[in-house]
Amino acid sequence: MAKKKGKWKKFMQKIRFQYRVSILNENTLEESWFVRLSRFTVFIYLSFFILLTFLILASIIIFTPLRYYLPGYGSPDDRIQIINKSIQVDSLLNQMELQAKYLEVVKGIISGDVSYDSVQMNDTITFKERAELLVEKSKAEKDFVERYERDEKYNLSSLAPGDAERVLVFFKPTKGVITSSFNLEEKSYGISILTSPHEAVVSVLNGTVIYASYSFSHGGIIQVQHEDDYVSIYKHNSQLLKKVGDVVKAGEVIAFTGDDKVLSTQEHFCFELWKQGNPVNPEEVIVF
Repeated sequence: MAKKKGKWKKFMQKIRFQYRVSILNENTLEESWFVRLSRFTVFIYLSFFILLTFLILASIIIFTPLRYYLPGYGSPDDRIQIINKSIQVDSLLNQMELQAKYLEVVKGIISGDVSYDSVQMNDTITFKERAELLVEKSKAEKDFVERYERDEKYNLSSLAPGDAERVLVFFKPTKGVITSSFNLEEKSYGISILTSPHEAVVSVLNGTVIYASYSFSHGGIIQVQHEDDYVSIYKHNSQLLKKVGDVVKAGEVIAFTGDDKVLSTQEHFCFELWKQGNPVNPEEVIVF
């Protein structure tokens, strides 16, 4: 035990032993600068430098558009376009196969290999119906379609506008901390958010600006009319980027918050959501 303690003591003395690193004047050999370093301090400085470099690179990738250039990372819009193009290509291939089978039936009738009465019922539409029967899906194709529909059933990012089961995906109006929540009893029809100075304010859905003006009590105010009778209201802005009649997209910047560093929640950014003239609790439909 004493031997192990002696080795550990020697090891600690070795890594803590300080070396003097000096810079000498070549002509006069005078010491211009020096620093005392040990192996332990060099290890600490090197670890801190590596950690700081990693954090800077991670921040650049996370908070800048550079992440879209990384393999395997794409925006929801790109995903929707890829799915739509895949569906269009698949439809074109199916249509070409149907046309090919249709021409085969017509060719068989002309050559006499296929009886006209066997495919003729009411009109020439039966030719296409017969062709569709000839192009039955294979078992592998059916399994692929079922697996794709099952995987994409609850994927909101793959739902394009105009789908039968349309789902509204709300954007968060701005970044910050909620300081006041929705409360009908206290006639608080929205939420207050403490944000950074000049934080971007975005439209929660696609819509049209129906009001944009300034007031002494609420600062810059902008209102946007959305589909399904939703109206979003953004108050206490320092700068409005849109005017009445402008069409905005979901996630598009429409204003900037103020720069006053105050503690009163009355001057924090305020957001309200209404539907058919009734206030809606934003926290029930938007993830903050």
